[in-house]
Amino acid sequence: MSRPVIGISTYQDPARWGVWEMPAVLLPAAYPRLVRAAGGLAVLLPPDEADAARETVAALDGVVIAGGADVEPARYGATPDPRTGPPARERDAWELALIEAAIELRVPLLGICRGMQLLNVALGGTLHQHLDGHTGGYAVFGGHPVDPVPGTAYAAAVPEQTTVPAYHHQAVDRLGTGLIASAHAPDGTVEALELPDHESLVLGVQWHPEMGDDPRVMAALVDAARHRSRVSAPGVGQLG
Repeated sequence: MSRPVIGISTYQDPARWGVWEMPAVLLPAAYPRLVRAAGGLAVLLPPDEADAARETVAALDGVVIAGGADVEPARYGATPDPRTGPPARERDAWELALIEAAIELRVPLLGICRGMQLLNVALGGTLHQHLDGHTGGYAVFGGHPVDPVPGTAYAAAVPEQTTVPAYHHQAVDRLGTGLIASAHAPDGTVEALELPDHESLVLGVQWHPEMGDDPRVMAALVDAARHRSRVSAPGVGQLG
C-alpha cells in the first residue's frame, strides 16, 4: 500500500550555507522525520499566493501547519502586545488559505503550536498574546503534562496523560466556531483543539510532537490521510 503524502508548511527566512546567504525555505528536519516515522511521505509547502492553496491541498492526502512566528494580532482584531513578535504576513496569509482549503476539501489537517493557533484564528477565535511557563527558557524546549478530554479524537489517539515538549508564549483564548478543547495543561491552557463534527480529522496541538519520541499525534493524521486516499473526497480533482 502506498504511503499517504503529507504536506508541511515551511518558514521563508534569510539563511546561510556554504558560500551562500540568501532567502531560503526552511523547516526543522524533525518534522519530516516524524511524518516518516508515522508512515507518511513528507513534502514541503513553501509560502505561495493564497489562491494556490486549494490546488495545492487537493494534491495531498494530509496537511501539517508547522510552528513558527507569532500570528499577527490584526488577524483576530487585537492590538499587538509589546511581547508579541514581528509579523510574518506572507506566511499567515498562505497558511490560513491552506487551513481553509483543507477544511473545505476534507483533507486531514494537523496544526502544531503556531499551526494550532492559526487554526483557531481561521475559525474566528482569538489568542492570549503572552503567558509564562510553557518554555524551558530562551531557545530551550520545556516539558509539562497534558491531559486529554475524554471522547475527543485526541483522546482516541493519546488516551492518557503525557508530558510534552513545549515552546510557546501565546495560547488559545476564545475558541473558533465549531472547535472544542481536547486537551489541557495543568494551568488550564488549551493544549489541543479539534473540529468534532467534521468529516475528516482537524486537530491542533499546542506543543511540538516532532521534538519528542511519541508519534501518535502524527500517526492519527497519517491514518486519517490513508483512509482518505482510499476514498476520494468530493470536489478533489474538480478545481476550476
